[in-house]
Amino acid sequence: MTYQVLARKWRPRSFETLVGQDHVVRALTHALDQQRLHHAYLFTGTRGVGKTTISRILAKSLNCETGITSKPCGVCAACTEIDAGRFVDYVEMDAASNRSVDDMAALLEKSAYAPARGRYKVYMIDEVHMLTGHAFNAMLKTLEEPPEHVKFILATTDPQKIPVTVLSRCLQFNLKQMPADAIVRHLSQVLDAEQVAYEPAALRPISKGAGGSMRDALSLLDQAIAHGAGRLVEQDVLDMLGTVGDEHLYLVLDALLAGDGAALMALTEQMRARSVDFDQALRELAVLLHRVAVAQAVPDAITDEGEKLRLAPYAGAMDAEAVQLAYQIVVQGCNDLPLAPDEVTGFSMTLLRLLAFRPETPQALGVTPRGHSAALQAPPKVARASSPVPPPAVAPRAPVVAEPPPAVVPEPVEMPVPPMPAQVSAPSAAPSVAAVLPRSHEDWHALVDVLDVVALTRQLAHQCEWLGCDDNLIRLRLSRDMAHLVTSAQDKLRAALQDRLGVAVRLQFEHGEPVGQTVAQRLNAEQRLRFEQAKESMQNDPFVQQVIEQFDARLIEDSIKPL
Repeated sequence: MTYQVLARKWRPRSFETLVGQDHVVRALTHALDQQRLHHAYLFTGTRGVGKTTISRILAKSLNCETGITSKPCGVCAACTEIDAGRFVDYVEMDAASNRSVDDMAALLEKSAYAPARGRYKVYMIDEVHMLTGHAFNAMLKTLEEPPEHVKFILATTDPQKIPVTVLSRCLQFNLKQMPADAIVRHLSQVLDAEQVAYEPAALRPISKGAGGSMRDALSLLDQAIAHGAGRLVEQDVLDMLGTVGDEHLYLVLDALLAGDGAALMALTEQMRARSVDFDQALRELAVLLHRVAVAQAVPDAITDEGEKLRLAPYAGAMDAEAVQLAYQIVVQGCNDLPLAPDEVTGFSMTLLRLLAFRPETPQALGVTPRGHSAALQAPPKVARASSPVPPPAVAPRAPVVAEPPPAVVPEPVEMPVPPMPAQVSAPSAAPSVAAVLPRSHEDWHALVDVLDVVALTRQLAHQCEWLGCDDNLIRLRLSRDMAHLVTSAQDKLRAALQDRLGVAVRLQFEHGEPVGQTVAQRLNAEQRLRFEQAKESMQNDPFVQQVIEQFDARLIEDSIKPL
């Protein structure tokens, strides 16, 4: 008997057996039960999530001999022929190979005729985004107002390429990727029905490798059964996929907690010997660190009790900041991997970076992770402290350290150095306030030009007009449009002035339009003057004049930048 692959054999035949698309099933079921049928449906989603499967179930629901129903019988002639792919009134067209306007015209011409056997003619156009623009235009009118006996079902993996004129004529359903837990449950049911012996842990790598596609998961399951000679073993599946198992990832965390670089290099060598995909290994390590962070911050978000128990020791042993840093290092390692001399070097360098940036004094573990001894988790300093030398060995160091202080400490302590700075900073030696404050607009401009200020503080200094000085008070005028700068930058401006002048100053602001020239106005005037000079220089340049005359060109003044 010819073997049928699992992806075809276990294709769902009804809405009840469909996995992972409850939102679509609910909408279609209610529409069928209430006889609220649309003439065109659009199913979008990645490969292997059920677009064609839902199309066939919907076609059976519309043409079942028991009537229009959300639960087709599956045994009548229409249902069995649709499942077998030979129902005359259900047409599946591949738009990738039938994409021209002539192909679409031929299909639309046939749609005008009544169904030969069924209740409705159902046209399923797969990968509809591959149609040409003319083919889309040819189907618009029929898609908007098809005959009563015609239903269109469109499917695509790239809805962005479908014209909005087509989207507006369809009911659109976005099919989600399959959750990993749903894939594991479905694969377990398939294996139980097929009477194949398996380890439950072997299904998790398959669900991850499927990338949310149930068809890919069933194809990988077929390959794994063949690889394992009729049974599924976790290690065989990992070897087949070339991925790293959770066991190795937890061992990596153990080695990092213990500060054991040798163990990390040994793990890298083991992965290399198994031809592991190191890019995928880094991504899986990032996922594990994310799960540790979730276990620390929101433990209730992890619903799998087994996973929660496994993560608990690591969540308690690692600081939240250390987990975040480790996650960033691993993600950056993924980005750097293509630039590394080879994947092994890039992967091991990422692990060494994790080791180098681990906390100086890691927390002690409350629970020994994965059954390892406490010595593995102790930092290297603790391991060296357990040497045969007894603690009193530290005592001889005390006299050695204690000898220098009598010779060194008394002399620096008794040195009368502080009076010198105090004498320099004494008020008597300070310069006169009147001697250092600006006495004119020119003095204020020169002072502002050398101030070490940026951003809003610099803008405030440039927009102020100098009015005068009284004792240590500097009076400034500022336009009302710039008044908001006072509250945010006056303290920094005063501090910068005091640092520059060497005396304490106070600032007083008046609001009003400046009468004299501010620093900003002076700088703008200088900029305009330089621009006019540069423009005049360009206009008088013989080469520029020759180009303008020869090519009827013109000088774009906005492009002139004074030097």
